[in-house]
Formats: sequence, C-alpha cells, structure tokens
Amino acid sequence: MKIFFQSYLQVGLVSVSTILITKHCYFGIFIVGFLISLLWTYNVSRIAISTFNQKITYSLGAGTGAVSGVLLTQLFY
Repeated sequence: MKIFFQSYLQVGLVSVSTILITKHCYFGIFIVGFLISLLWTYNVSRIAISTFNQKITYSLGAGTGAVSGVLLTQLFY
C-alpha cells in the first residue's frame, strides 16, 4: 500500500500542478513543483529495485492519483 500511495500522491500533485500552471498561480506552482521533486527522489530509488507486482501497484497509484488530482482542483477552480 505504501508504494501505491507514494505514486498516488506524486502523480496527484502533477495533476494539480498542471491546473495551477494553466491558472498562472505562481506560488502554488512553486510549492507543488517542490513537493513533486521531493517525492520523486524517494520514489525513483524505491521503484527501480521493486518486483513486477510492486511496479503494477505503483502504476495503479499513478493512474488513480492523476484522476484524483484533477477532481481535487475542480473543487477550487
């Protein structure tokens, strides 16, 4: 589950970042961009040495996070 949520959070933030970029919300872009990069530094080393099932779990988290990130930003914009 930890791998799922790491990916979920990272890709969710990417979705939020994309919306913030289109709205020119510079402070939000900076904060979310920083968080994406910070999470990525942890995720890349962990997933690189994972099993196939862990890679699938990570990918499911990414897909779910992308949709959730867009839905979350629709609440605010």
